Amino acid sequence: MMDTSIADTVGIIGAGNMARSLVGGLLASGVDPRRIAISDPSAQQRAAAERDFGVAVHADNLATASASDVLVFAVKPEDMPDVTSQVQRVVIQRKPLILSVAAGIRVEALSSWLGNYDAIVRTMPNRPALLRKGVTVLFATQRVSREQRETAEKLMRAVGATAWVEKEDLLDAVTAVSGSGPAYFFLLMELLEQAARELGLPEDTARLLAVETAYGAAGMARECQDSPETLRSQVTSRGGTTAAALQVLEEADLRGIVSRAVAAACRRAAELAGPVGGKNTRTGAP
Repeated sequence: MMDTSIADTVGIIGAGNMARSLVGGLLASGVDPRRIAISDPSAQQRAAAERDFGVAVHADNLATASASDVLVFAVKPEDMPDVTSQVQRVVIQRKPLILSVAAGIRVEALSSWLGNYDAIVRTMPNRPALLRKGVTVLFATQRVSREQRETAEKLMRAVGATAWVEKEDLLDAVTAVSGSGPAYFFLLMELLEQAARELGLPEDTARLLAVETAYGAAGMARECQDSPETLRSQVTSRGGTTAAALQVLEEADLRGIVSRAVAAACRRAAELAGPVGGKNTRTGAP
């Protein structure tokens, strides 16, 4: 098991699903709940976090920010300008490491909203992080120290695997591959289940075969040293059933379809970042 313990106090603004997954992962890795605080405007969300995790909860974001060495923004992108402005003064005074899990919010915008403070790590987790089986890609500004990078990585490892990119623009590609990626696999499972039913298999059996086959294939790709290409070739006998199916997929240009689909998602990620998270975001200018 990877070491995800941290010595810092962690404040999380927002108590939604991603925040809850992060807290659950940190506690499971041995982090003392007394080192974690959450703020959220919803009394119901605060009560649930206090009941489920035993962490400190606040209605006021300033209370969380004032006691945090690491401050995580886990709110909706459209809420980021207001939330960051609320804690700007405390951030400048206390100088915490800032982590953002808000999709599409560029570092330049975050820094501006925080009074040109730029010890910021931007992260892109994906939905399986809710089950602590996600993958998160991180980008850090030059002001983030090596020790702070290690802290950020340990924190996000609490919900799955991690990787770094050295150019922020690459997070658009990450969004297209791993952020949107679960939907691609869900679609393939959906289509495989449908095909199984069309061949006469009962609905529950069709679902079991589609989901468990995907789970097992992902496990093999994760655990084996061989590439997915090699694994595919190992189960494809010349003239066999798998070869017949793959020939149909090749003739339909599945490779090209996937490439074009991911490229479209990447372009859309860049477009969506503009209105809220791009340059001059307070005026809405591009």
